Amino acid sequence: MTASGDFMPESERVTRQLRDEILDGVRRPGSRLVERDLAEALGVSRLPVREALKTLVAEGLVTPRPRTWAVVREFTASDVADLDEVRAALESLSFRLAAMRHTRAGLEKLRADLDAELSAARAGDAVRARRAAADFHQTVTSLAANELLTELERVMRSRVRWLLGQHDDLLGVAREHEALYQAIAARDVERVEALLLDHLATSRNAVKGHRTQDQD
Repeated sequence: MTASGDFMPESERVTRQLRDEILDGVRRPGSRLVERDLAEALGVSRLPVREALKTLVAEGLVTPRPRTWAVVREFTASDVADLDEVRAALESLSFRLAAMRHTRAGLEKLRADLDAELSAARAGDAVRARRAAADFHQTVTSLAANELLTELERVMRSRVRWLLGQHDDLLGVAREHEALYQAIAARDVERVEALLLDHLATSRNAVKGHRTQDQD
């Protein structure tokens, strides 16, 4: 059951748990995901595990292997470059439209995401800060009020959250989000565009830093 009392299918619950474990760094790139072992650990049958793995393959977080297992995806330099190009194009449009079209209620939601991120960053809670950062980006897309853009964001969501998970300077990223929030609230499109370029550069440098550490 969810907090609201609505029924959540087993496959969705398993998908959420595995997605969070991958994106929060509990399950490392290259680690095996075996249906039988996961079903036993999660207390479910193999069918919801199989459905969850299919979903995570579609989201780009898991690489399938023959028969009944898979591995957590290891993003190559080429994968990251492709993701960065597409993310930059989509977020450039999202942030620009958000600055032009946001509503008061939408801006309040964005402020709540930002406050949650700042609080977690100041407390050194990396998992909570990165999740709130992902929520911030997701809310910006909703403020853009473009159905197709929202649909494309859903396709990209897990991979963008993976990128945001590469940030170690939690407070630095939160402050960049704060500057973006202020520019969006002011409907200052030019400033939003300039700040977003810097924000994307921060993300690229964070990913490069992590890849260098992993190779040492």
